[in-house]
Amino acid sequence: MPFDERGVSRSKAAPLEIRLVAGNSNRPLAEAISGILKLAMAKSVVRRFADMEVFVEVQENMRGEDVYVLQSTSFPANDNLMELLILVDALKRSMARRITAVMPYFGYARQDRRPGPRTPISAKLVANLIERAGVDRVMTVDLHAGQIQGFFDIPTDNLFAAPVMVRDIQERYGVSNLVVVSPDVGGVVRARGLAKRINVPIAICDKRRERPGESEVMNVIGDVKGKRCILIDDIVDSGGTLVNAANALLAQGAREVMAYITHGVLSGGAVANITQSSLKTLVITDTIQATEAVRTATNIRVLSLAPLLAEAIARTAREESVSSLFY
Repeated sequence: MPFDERGVSRSKAAPLEIRLVAGNSNRPLAEAISGILKLAMAKSVVRRFADMEVFVEVQENMRGEDVYVLQSTSFPANDNLMELLILVDALKRSMARRITAVMPYFGYARQDRRPGPRTPISAKLVANLIERAGVDRVMTVDLHAGQIQGFFDIPTDNLFAAPVMVRDIQERYGVSNLVVVSPDVGGVVRARGLAKRINVPIAICDKRRERPGESEVMNVIGDVKGKRCILIDDIVDSGGTLVNAANALLAQGAREVMAYITHGVLSGGAVANITQSSLKTLVITDTIQATEAVRTATNIRVLSLAPLLAEAIARTAREESVSSLFY
């Protein structure tokens, strides 16, 4: 990682000539990135009218600037998406030279295909809206489906939380007697990638979903008896899949089960479900701002991606390789 344990860049390159602007979706992450890059956040106002219309005013000169807009489109997804679009429009009309949307969590990513007749592909619609607003480049983390990059006709960087997770796993658990587990067949590629990084075997939970928001683990493929299991996925929403997977693994003789998930959506009673479950620990990142329930949960930890995002922004600004961060 190009930043040390304090988040200070090891690079001796010249100071960045970019501007940072943040919406309201995840101010702590934006401020952490600002601190690491040693760049003050541009002054802006994002507020609501009485009828909840979004109003934006950028209070500094942006003419000819290379601007990075920091905004996840997490809950409330529609409000945060509108904030992003209106911020971009304000910057475009202020004659910014280039606008990069840094979206640690890309909302609507789960609607990346038509599951049935007369249904939308909302991820493509959101991509169109972002482009039309005037964004020149998109940076995000662990897209639910990699092909969403193809929904954009502008450069798109899909960053990976895996290096941060690998470091945490190695520091806390080592690799002895460890197995990486995909909670469903669709996540096998992700699980295999993490397992390859730490050189451990993988297992798969065969999940059958009867209706949206509910899941049932039917079978475990692979040897987990006596093993310490690491469940890996991109999004945890209701937490049902993780809880069922953990129960199935323990029923097959696993010693303990931990989970590493990039985006902690954790809607409804998810935090309570996780807290009361057989999961030893759920580790999420700060792509979505943690709620008070998450911060006080006894078995949920949050890893910061601020150093990773800051380095990716710095490399993009200097026209250096971003992919070399991960390969």
